[in-house]
Amino acid sequence: MDFVNENMHSDLVIEYAERFYNSSEHDGQQLPGVEIEETVDPDYRIKVIDVKIVDAEGEKVIGKPMGRYITVEAVHLPDGNDDYQQAVTGVLCRQLQKLLPDLKDKKILVAGIGNREITPDALGPLVVEHLFITRHLFEKYGRDSVVVKDMGNVCAVIPGVMSQTGMETAEILHGLVREVHPDLLIAVDALAARSIRRLVTTIQLTDTGIHPGAGIGNKRYELSERNLRIPVIAVGMPTVIDAATIVADTMESLIGVLHQNEMLKKAVKVTEQFNHEENYLLMRELMEPQMSNLFVTPKDIDEAVGRISYTISEAFNSLCHRL
Repeated sequence: MDFVNENMHSDLVIEYAERFYNSSEHDGQQLPGVEIEETVDPDYRIKVIDVKIVDAEGEKVIGKPMGRYITVEAVHLPDGNDDYQQAVTGVLCRQLQKLLPDLKDKKILVAGIGNREITPDALGPLVVEHLFITRHLFEKYGRDSVVVKDMGNVCAVIPGVMSQTGMETAEILHGLVREVHPDLLIAVDALAARSIRRLVTTIQLTDTGIHPGAGIGNKRYELSERNLRIPVIAVGMPTVIDAATIVADTMESLIGVLHQNEMLKKAVKVTEQFNHEENYLLMRELMEPQMSNLFVTPKDIDEAVGRISYTISEAFNSLCHRL
């Protein structure tokens, strides 16, 4: 059983799982090789979906490496409510603790992946700008100094993108890991989503690393423990969506409206036989080649990315420095 579609532009594991459960082949079955647990914050209705890919069959079905993928769905994240933002920070901190249960005496390197000059791709660099950096204090005063009491050993880098540096992000981080000797890497990057409702409302955390650019079909060398020889935690939020998805979703809504009209039912009879994935593939084919590589982002993406980058960085600061 294999539900992976190479044309599906998404970095979110939960969307691959949903594709299985929404398919006609689901028929009440559980997703093989995958464990899913869902909880909801009682006060702010922030949903946490914990997906574990536990074996090779799960890898084949989902198309992602074995490991843990935690999705935090916060529908009011873009609204700018301070209390809500603080609640999301608390949820993120608790979920990060699941992936990083023991940070005591660990050297942490945070990498802000992406292009600071392109707003939808600026999440990683903006998160790094808000971090509380302390490695230089540890180097100067020593681990046992009162100056660094209750602080974590954190350093950070914004490696840029290949068009700016001429180097793969993985090449830059390989060199940094050899020189700085961190115990773990946290990589922050903007993602691509398959569902409009997940744009700037969903944050994914995983212990499997990251393929920068994979969600928009522009795969670069992966950042993972296999390559870097240290644990890699990836944190990301979708800021763009494939244009074909928007067209397909709109067509489905239109067909639903037309179906309510007795005179137009026959006109939509054929298209009603298509499932969501078939509608999507049809739209991609019709949009070739003019719009096949078009991705869309919300009009207020600058405000959303700026605000949410601070929310994510505060979760890191709280976790690393026990604030």
